[in-house]
Amino acid sequence: MNDNAAGAHGAVLADTPSPGDVPLVELRRAGKSYGDVRALHGVDLTVRAGRVTCVLGDNGAGKSTLIKIISGLHRHTEGEFLVDGRPVRFGTPREALDQGIAAVYQDLATVPLMPVWRNFFLGSELTRGPWPLRRLDIARMKETADRELRRMGIVLDDLEQPVGTLSGGQRQCVAIARAVHFGARVLILDEPTAALGVTQSGMVLTYIAAARERGLGVLFITHNPHHAYMVGDHFSVLRLGTLELSADRGDITLDELTDHMAGGAELAALKHELAQVRGVDVDELPEDFSDTSPDAEGNT
Repeated sequence: MNDNAAGAHGAVLADTPSPGDVPLVELRRAGKSYGDVRALHGVDLTVRAGRVTCVLGDNGAGKSTLIKIISGLHRHTEGEFLVDGRPVRFGTPREALDQGIAAVYQDLATVPLMPVWRNFFLGSELTRGPWPLRRLDIARMKETADRELRRMGIVLDDLEQPVGTLSGGQRQCVAIARAVHFGARVLILDEPTAALGVTQSGMVLTYIAAARERGLGVLFITHNPHHAYMVGDHFSVLRLGTLELSADRGDITLDELTDHMAGGAELAALKHELAQVRGVDVDELPEDFSDTSPDAEGNT
């Protein structure tokens, strides 16, 4: 995006040098408030080329708000948001797309009854011929869609089949390949495996790894620590709008990540509180300390 385009959109606020090791996307103490409601607060996050950054959290943790800020749907209200080292304040998703940031949501923005190739170019159709005789360049769109899908390892026998007849994993992969073809440098994936079975989830994870190998920065939003750990290079866990954990793959195990995701710290604090209430040492509580049935003297 050139300086004139940046000025037209009003997205880039400062034009500073961008060294090669600068993250594609970076949040510094970023947050978002809706009136008196603080949905996100003090979040630090980086997305680098050729790496998968996983953001985990339960419902209400702030994952959706994070996606909306980075993809240009909402503007942050605190902290900094940088792209290639330059502060930005996106006003629309188009401004984010112009910077190479594309989001693939769970609904995939596809039309189930349209052919695969039409969905691949949905909203960006290729045409040929002079106006007013301009018409769709169907042959070129089919050829391009097939080539780009194959580059991502997706081989479909018939691009004329309605995209709704594909499996959930295949539809996710078509959406990923579409985003890559149209210039995505940062790929935001919103719970891509949430409604998929084991085989289809594995397919999507394979294509996430393929996107990383092509040099994209991938932001993988998920509530599944097992899926995250299979492909992730860095892990961030959100809880109630704040960052509870930020760790590279080499600094955390799957069990530790799962424990954070399951609220291990909160459960440990609750166990100490229950021990104090019952007047016993915390080690005397059973592993399943939720058992608070009355004892012989009627105490719990």
